[in-house]
Amino acid sequence: MRNKGRCKFTCGLWRGNKPCSIFSGRIWLQFFMLVFAIVLYAPATSYAAVEIDVTRGNLRPLPIAIPVFDGRTPEEQKYGRDVADIIAADLQRSGLFEPVDRAAFIERNAGIDKAPRFGDWRVIKAEALAVGRLSRQSDGRLKAEFRLWDVFLSKQLTGQQYVTEERNWRRIGHLIADAIYQRLTGEKGYFDSRVVFIDETGPKSARVKRLAIMDQDGYNMRLLTEGRDLVLTPRFSPTNREIAFMSYEGGSPRVFLFNIESGQKRVVGDFPGMTFAPRFSPDGKKIVMSLQRGGDSNIYEMDLRSRRTRALTNIAAIDTAPCYSPDGRRIVFESDRDAGKQLYVMNADGSGQRRISSGGGRYSTPVWSPRGDLIAFTKQLAGRFLIGVMRPDGSGERILTEGYHNEGPTWAPNGRVLMFFRESRGPRGGPRLYTVDLTGYNEKIVRTPAFGSDPAWSPLIN
Repeated sequence: MRNKGRCKFTCGLWRGNKPCSIFSGRIWLQFFMLVFAIVLYAPATSYAAVEIDVTRGNLRPLPIAIPVFDGRTPEEQKYGRDVADIIAADLQRSGLFEPVDRAAFIERNAGIDKAPRFGDWRVIKAEALAVGRLSRQSDGRLKAEFRLWDVFLSKQLTGQQYVTEERNWRRIGHLIADAIYQRLTGEKGYFDSRVVFIDETGPKSARVKRLAIMDQDGYNMRLLTEGRDLVLTPRFSPTNREIAFMSYEGGSPRVFLFNIESGQKRVVGDFPGMTFAPRFSPDGKKIVMSLQRGGDSNIYEMDLRSRRTRALTNIAAIDTAPCYSPDGRRIVFESDRDAGKQLYVMNADGSGQRRISSGGGRYSTPVWSPRGDLIAFTKQLAGRFLIGVMRPDGSGERILTEGYHNEGPTWAPNGRVLMFFRESRGPRGGPRLYTVDLTGYNEKIVRTPAFGSDPAWSPLIN
C-alpha cells in the first residue's frame, strides 16, 4: 500500500489505502478496515500480459475500458461520470491508450466490490479495465476508489483511493490516470501537472498579454496578471511554487518571480536587452539567462540569494536561450558564433563549449528533457518552422511536427510529450497551444479561452 499505514497530506489531498484517523481509538475497526484495504487494493504479484513499450515508434494504442464510476446519489453519480471522462480523455490524449466506447459494454454493472466478468470484456477487445466509485464523506469531502484489471490474465494490477476537498475533484481524475499510465507503461504519468502560458486577447496590432495558468488539459485556467504590462516567456521553478517571467513594467525588461500560492511577485532585477526570461537550475538556487551588453549577448548565471552574476560565455556573438540539464551539470544554448543559429552545450561553469547541431537551417529555443536523454528545439528550414529533438551529443535528430510559426517547445514532466505554440495565418489569426508525443504521430490542440503562447510545463504537482 502506498501510504504504509499512515495518511499523507499533499496539496490538499489525503491519499492512502485505508481511511484517515477518524476511527482513532477503535482498534478493532481499524484492524478490519486495514484487512479490507489489503484485500481490495493490494496489487497482483504476477506479471501482467497487458503492458506498453513506450520506446517503440508508431504504437498501437491499448484498448482500455473505463465505465462510469459508481455513486449512490445523483450528485455522486455525476462526479463518477465526470471523473471517468477525465481519466479516459487523459489516457487517450497520451496516444498510448484507446478508451473503448461505453456503448459496446456488455457488463453494465461492473463495480469495485467484485471481480468483473472478464469474458464480457474480452469479447469487446478491452485489454485493461478500470472501475471505480465516488462518494461524499460525512465531512463533505469526496472519496474516489478505483481498481485496474488485466483482462487477459483476470488479475488486478493496482488499486487506490483518494480523498479531497470538492474543489479539487478534477485532480482525482488526473491522479488515477497517472496511476494507470505508470502501472501499464512502467513510467510516471504527467496528467497531474499544470502549464503556465501567455493568454493573448485583442487584435494583432494591440494584443493584450497576461500571465495565465491552467491544468495540463486546458481546464481550471486563471489569470495571474492583469495585462497592463507586456509579459513574456514564463518558466516554472523546480519547486512548482514560483514562476519566473519577463515583464516590461516601467518600460524596460525586468525579471519577476511570482509565487503561485500567495500571488505575490518580487523583482529579480532589471536586464536591458534581455529577450527571454531566465531558467532555474534544478535545485532552484540559481538562474541562467542571456544578457546583452554592447553589441553582443552572452550567457550569465545568477545566484538568487546573493544576486551575484557571473559570465559563462564571453564571445563576440549572440548567445541566448540557455537551459540546464536535469542534473544541473550542463547547459544547452543557441549561438550565431558559427555562421547562423546553432545549438551548443557547455559545462555549468562555462567550460567545454561545443556545437552539437549539424543539420541545415537555424536552430533555436533548446530545452533539455526532464529525463536528460533528449533536447527539444525549434528549427527554421526553407521557410518551414519545425519542432524536433536530438540527443545531447547532437545525434539522432528527429523532426516531430512542422507548421506555420511553430515555437517554444516545453516538456511534460515525464519527458514523453512536448507542448508548443503555433501561429495561425490571416488577419484574425493568433497563437494556439498544441501537444505532440515523441513518435510525432499524436498531435493535439490544447483548448484555451483565447489565444495562447509561450507555454511552460510544471513538474508533477505531488
